[in-house]
Amino acid sequence: MAEDYNLETLRHSAAHIMAAAVRRLFPETKFDIGPATADGFYYDFALDHRLGPDDLKRIEKEMRKISNQKLPFVRREVSREDAEKLLRDDNQTYKLERLADVPEGEKITLYECGDFVDLCRGPHVEHSGEVRAFKLLSIAGSYYRGKETNPMLQRIYGTAFPTKDELKAYLQGLEEAKKRDHRKLGAELDLFSVSEAIGPGLICWHPKGGRIRHIIETYWREAHYRNGYELLYTPHIGKAALWKTSGHLDFYSDAMYSPMDVDGVDYYVKPMNCPFHIHVYNTRNRSYRELPLRWAELGTVYRYEKGGVLHGLLRVRGFTQDDAHIICTPEQIEDEIADVLRFSLDVWDAFGFRDVRAYLATRPEKAVGEPERWAQATESLEKAIEREGIPCEVDEGGGAFYGPKIDLKIKDALGREWQTTTIQFDFNEPERFDMTYIGADGEKHRPYMVHRALLGSLERFFGILTEHYAGAFPAWLAPEQVRVLPISDPFLDYANSVAERLRLQDIRVTVDAEADTLGAKIRRARKERLLYMLIVGSREQEADEVSVRSRSEGELGNCSVDEFAGRVLTEIRNKD
Repeated sequence: MAEDYNLETLRHSAAHIMAAAVRRLFPETKFDIGPATADGFYYDFALDHRLGPDDLKRIEKEMRKISNQKLPFVRREVSREDAEKLLRDDNQTYKLERLADVPEGEKITLYECGDFVDLCRGPHVEHSGEVRAFKLLSIAGSYYRGKETNPMLQRIYGTAFPTKDELKAYLQGLEEAKKRDHRKLGAELDLFSVSEAIGPGLICWHPKGGRIRHIIETYWREAHYRNGYELLYTPHIGKAALWKTSGHLDFYSDAMYSPMDVDGVDYYVKPMNCPFHIHVYNTRNRSYRELPLRWAELGTVYRYEKGGVLHGLLRVRGFTQDDAHIICTPEQIEDEIADVLRFSLDVWDAFGFRDVRAYLATRPEKAVGEPERWAQATESLEKAIEREGIPCEVDEGGGAFYGPKIDLKIKDALGREWQTTTIQFDFNEPERFDMTYIGADGEKHRPYMVHRALLGSLERFFGILTEHYAGAFPAWLAPEQVRVLPISDPFLDYANSVAERLRLQDIRVTVDAEADTLGAKIRRARKERLLYMLIVGSREQEADEVSVRSRSEGELGNCSVDEFAGRVLTEIRNKD
């Protein structure tokens, strides 16, 4: 009888079939692990042969043979001694170490598929013939157990689906994702760069990318002021004692850079903004009448990430966090959380993300703060989610030791989910920094504090945004909204006068003054995803008009400069 079937089971079975195929082609292979993942599966191998694209084709062909043979997956429960003997006889050193991880008393199971035997908990499909719609995708290096001091293994990634149509749709999505890759678009559109000369994981924003960043920051600041926040600016470095008090040197030092000596005192570049915000709070006594305080900062922080995980704008070492801290009384906390959640949804809607899901992480076994505070904080998060009607999943015990949290995840144009907004309670730092306020009773009380980032970081958000729009940014975000294309040099002066009139109305416009044909100018503008092209020649100059071409609608005919400006300004205001 087949075991319970689901997508994870199918993909895990595909990983075993891939390992069986590798074993047939490379008999001396040593195996590590081969789990299912959210998008497919992988398996880690140790073999002398360096795998390449041609090997993926050979392995996939062998997998199809195994699939066609409809070999049963057979579960065997064995003793630890028998498992050790089997793995030792086969020289499977990595599997022997994995076997040692299995707690005493726990059942040890092997799965057979033809002549391939694997140490595995399962479950699997009934036979290999159920795995038919699969594709091997890539090869990467992977340190054993993820430690850089361990041997480097070769990892093959693949994916599998119940049907060929589902696999085809997924592969088409991958191709579209490659076209939208923010690293590729960043270079094509001249938005940003990363250079070994400066340092990996450190971003240089180019003029066009800088223009979009300025627009995002301006919107962000104005939206925060409208929602009752005040803005702070804090230093990039702080004394070691500050990070000792905050707990970062005890719990977060692996992600911090080495200290620098300043007048004989150790200073660290900041990995977080919160200790500085707390310092501002503690500069004087506070009354309950001042609360809530909502303080926000676009604060640049620096965290160490291993070179192997750096990824364009999505995983960097220096980034600007759109940080905020809310400091309030216990009685205010529920309304504050609801306001943060509503504010978050408004921001995501403005940037074109409407599919949002919440993930609520609750109290873990080891936690600081009174259970009553945890209960109240968690309840306030739950009620805020219910009030806004956001789909939610609960991660029982998944909160940080210092407080429960809400994570918001958004879906982009390709349906990919990205973790973005975090609303995090903190019962730890108010204690560490002895934060207090004077209540209505004249006594000192401990305030509630919430860490909150809406976009997460400007760098990562910009990477997501670029891929979501495939570089074709909407009018209000486009770094260059209009380009005027004179058909030849005699009309360059008129093109410049059109651009000047538009610029005076705060429309972002340039003139293509290159000595190229009109066709070349149009192709260049299309490649750079220009929102509008304005073509000007003798007829347009005589009538004081422009010939309009839209990125989305094609040729729109001729109109006056003012009429065109009105169209663009309306589009910008509507954030279309």
